[in-house]
Amino acid sequence: MTGTLSNPSGSDIPDNSGPAPIRVALVDDQQLVRGGFKMLINSQPDLTVVAEAGNGEEAVRALSAVRADVVLMDVRMPGMDGIEATSRILERAAAQPKGSSDADLKVVVLTTFDLDEYALSAIRAGASGFLLKDAPPEELLDAIRTVYRGDAVIAPSTTRRLLDHVAPLLREPTAEVSRHAADVERLTPREREVFGLIAQGLSNPEIAALLFLSDATVKTHVGHILAKLGARDRVQAVVIAYETGIVAP
Repeated sequence: MTGTLSNPSGSDIPDNSGPAPIRVALVDDQQLVRGGFKMLINSQPDLTVVAEAGNGEEAVRALSAVRADVVLMDVRMPGMDGIEATSRILERAAAQPKGSSDADLKVVVLTTFDLDEYALSAIRAGASGFLLKDAPPEELLDAIRTVYRGDAVIAPSTTRRLLDHVAPLLREPTAEVSRHAADVERLTPREREVFGLIAQGLSNPEIAALLFLSDATVKTHVGHILAKLGARDRVQAVVIAYETGIVAP
């Protein structure tokens, strides 16, 4: 219920305290695209646009001065592209104290191609997934809310096509892939089972129903899995599953 607060002058002002809106930053070199996204996002009571940028360099500067929860990042821009900007922004976020709002910053990459290796590069740089620019408005809004909660954001079918398409690149032997393989070996049998279901795109409730576990137990397992794999979120975990052969295209 909305109440009132008294200010020093004695007048009453509305108390609209409640959950703060999710803060969104828009990065796209096309002003019309940014304008359309901004109108859509600001039309939602639980979302607000706090920053805009026309390229990666502007985005890095803007996000050093303004706090955001979710960044919608165009992947192809003049100057610094979305991949480099994502890497720099998330490196800085990772250096923040654990639990701070800056440390929890998430990036969703926007692309016009659903089989775009740029999108894979951005995910490897730490993005929490990608969306097509022509996705329906409700899908874009849902993606912002979903990634803010820490769940998978990308449409499973689109993501599956992307990862299947670039699977040979993911399997190339590198020091990072070897480290991920060693990390997977550290998972308990139950964690490995849950990991395989995450990699198939299942949500926590779906995993809980399949394994006859509570949602809270699955959430605990997912937290342990992400920690052991050194993954920022479920999307990073899915990429590791492709790298290590847990999922085959």
